[in-house]
Amino acid sequence: MASDLRIEAGAFGPVLHPAGGSETIILYLPGNYDAGTGAEPALDNAARLAELTGATVVYCRYRSTFPAALADVHAAYRYCQDAGSVVVAGERMGAGLAAALLVQLRDSGTALPRCAVLVSALLDLTMQAKSLRLHASGDSAVRITELRQRVADYAGGTMRTDPYLSPLYANLHGLAPVQLLVAGTDPLLDDSLAFATRAARSGVAVDLRVWPEATSLDTATATAMADFILGWNRNAEALTSH
Repeated sequence: MASDLRIEAGAFGPVLHPAGGSETIILYLPGNYDAGTGAEPALDNAARLAELTGATVVYCRYRSTFPAALADVHAAYRYCQDAGSVVVAGERMGAGLAAALLVQLRDSGTALPRCAVLVSALLDLTMQAKSLRLHASGDSAVRITELRQRVADYAGGTMRTDPYLSPLYANLHGLAPVQLLVAGTDPLLDDSLAFATRAARSGVAVDLRVWPEATSLDTATATAMADFILGWNRNAEALTSH
């Protein structure tokens, strides 16, 4: 992490302050946060995003079961609203939570974020996507088995097509602009493709980017996210100046 990035403890997790930061607040939802271990697997990614955008990043911790996790990120979003203009970003399960948050905010009449970024998003917890089966071999089979177990633990007794659990099944009209980043070899590829298609048909501004494999996605993710966020920030500023 850069030496000029200040990190402090916040109400919902670490808060990353870049030097000369903007008024933008990014609510960052990691995909593998485990409240039991205290692991912060994506903190470096969040730090890079803070550096590239100049935004303060709230690296949000959330509980590991539904609907408690959604309640946690909703509370964190309200906290961020009090501090500035909000952008929501997430990875894997965190990306699914970010999408569910957009739907919940829309349904409750709460102001939406300027935009949202979903990386390798888990959006359909029925786990019926063809890409899961196509990648169910070798090491991927182990990871997919682990993912299915984690999804079962997370969902509990909730119907898997509940739109707040699996936002792919939600009405997507009226959501904030969404960027989806994914690798062509990702078992969750079909989640992003299907969500992008349904969101676009619902009139949502969508930026879908697919890299050939995970390594190239990992290399490009922070820059792609930053470009998208900065672009929508400029759009919002231009609208308010007229």
